[in-house]
Amino acid sequence: MLTIAELQAGVIFGDNNTQEYVYMPGSEIGVDNPVCVYENAGQRRDVDMEEALRLIRVRSLRQTKHPVLGESSC
Repeated sequence: MLTIAELQAGVIFGDNNTQEYVYMPGSEIGVDNPVCVYENAGQRRDVDMEEALRLIRVRSLRQTKHPVLGESSC
């Protein structure tokens, strides 16, 4: 799936209006069961890949620039 490859490449999905972001930290790239991060209004929580993909889909998150990380999580 393209979205998994994009997360593994450091792409940040989000919505700057709602302050929601999903990304894979650089330290997780290449591990067997990577943990992604979901940020919502300043709160952060770890999510597995399945939940990250679900959040991207149901929240209609698109590739974006993170206010702190910039264009890539790597």
